[in-house]
Amino acid sequence: MQELNIRPSGTEGRTYSLLGVDGALSLTQSQNSDLFAKYVNPGLKTLLSLVGFDRAFTRAQGIEIYDEEGKRYYDFLGGYGSLPFGHAPKDILEAVDKANVRPNLLQAQIPALQSALAHDLAEITPGDLEITFFSNSGTEAVEAALKLARGAQGDGVFVHCEGAFHGKTLGSLSVGGREKYKKPFMPLLSGTVQIPFGDADALEQALKSNKVAAFIVEPIQGEGGVMVPPEGYLKKARELTSRYGALLILDEVQTGFGRTGKMFACEHEDVVPDIICLAKALGGGVMPIGATVATRKVWEKAYGGLSRAILHTSTFGGGARACAAGLASIQKLVNENLPAHAAEMGEYFMAGLRTLQSRFKTIEEVRGKGLLIGLEFKKPVGGILDVLTAGAINKVSEEYFAALVAGELVKKHGIITAYTLNNPNVMRLEPPLTVQKEHIDYVLNALEHILAGNRGFFSLAVSALRR
Repeated sequence: MQELNIRPSGTEGRTYSLLGVDGALSLTQSQNSDLFAKYVNPGLKTLLSLVGFDRAFTRAQGIEIYDEEGKRYYDFLGGYGSLPFGHAPKDILEAVDKANVRPNLLQAQIPALQSALAHDLAEITPGDLEITFFSNSGTEAVEAALKLARGAQGDGVFVHCEGAFHGKTLGSLSVGGREKYKKPFMPLLSGTVQIPFGDADALEQALKSNKVAAFIVEPIQGEGGVMVPPEGYLKKARELTSRYGALLILDEVQTGFGRTGKMFACEHEDVVPDIICLAKALGGGVMPIGATVATRKVWEKAYGGLSRAILHTSTFGGGARACAAGLASIQKLVNENLPAHAAEMGEYFMAGLRTLQSRFKTIEEVRGKGLLIGLEFKKPVGGILDVLTAGAINKVSEEYFAALVAGELVKKHGIITAYTLNNPNVMRLEPPLTVQKEHIDYVLNALEHILAGNRGFFSLAVSALRR
């Protein structure tokens, strides 16, 4: 590790070697990598290095990111959906600056920015969703929804789906759908029932067989591999939960705020849930903020009245700067009609990807809505290379082939993407909603170049094994 230029400082006789902001901003890529491996997450540093994501990015604007050598990259990962306008959106930053004179975290007040954001959310969310609890992230929004449902219903199990991803805190994990993330932390919350995603008959059977507090579901499974349910599934889920007295919680943390071509994905089927979970894009790519929006009926059952008003609170939730970012983000989405733009660009993107699918057998499926797109690659069928490597080719391709393609995209073409957490053979394409056709064409051409022969299916896996 290169020697760091650290100015010692101290108090009460102790001396600290502190970097501070200026020191952090002056770190080289090598120094940063070493510090991350030592103090943050050694295994993650190794994984990021393996797929070529260990670069030092020093500047970003819109869809473009630049590394320390001045090379330009296109961001088609988009903060997993938290960058609706790309990086450093000027209007959102200006809105946050306007809130700087207000107390940011002061519990002894009725904050105007929080009240206004709750009002605007009630305006744009479907149906009679009206009362909002603010938090800092998607998993916190889900935790709040689970508590709200249990408080309103009194008891009952939570029904959730295979392949689901609702976050990694304990309650959210309990209604998640991948054992890899759950097993090390058993026992999780009791009282959960897992069913196949998109199967209305399985949902009805679960509702018949159990006293159910709520059914929690993503309109499209993001981390599950961008899985789109059969048409009419959400509408049927709404009908069944109402019939059997269960609440419907929609996790729109990733699908909300224009991502799928509607302001909220449930609007594709005109479905109104009892509770909706939001985060990611609400902060405009500038501030972390989550929101759990419920009908007044549900809220009053759980938290109505003076004695129950503070049963669920958050120190940082609903801070002035975060709410300012949320207010400006909603206004920008509406004024620029970005959900419609996402629908148009998504259709264009998927048409291009399906053309590639028709040419290259490596692509198993293209799916998604709007600008939430999954590109699934076929698993290898074996062969001489698989035999020679004692199955290693098959293993690498089965678990990380999408990551290998993503690594080629970033190294050779300056395009940032990633695989989905619950289905690592699916590459996610989730650019800012402001993406244009010329950006999409660049990605399509890069994928064609990778798949056309100079980096075939097996050579990609062999390359990974040699790293």
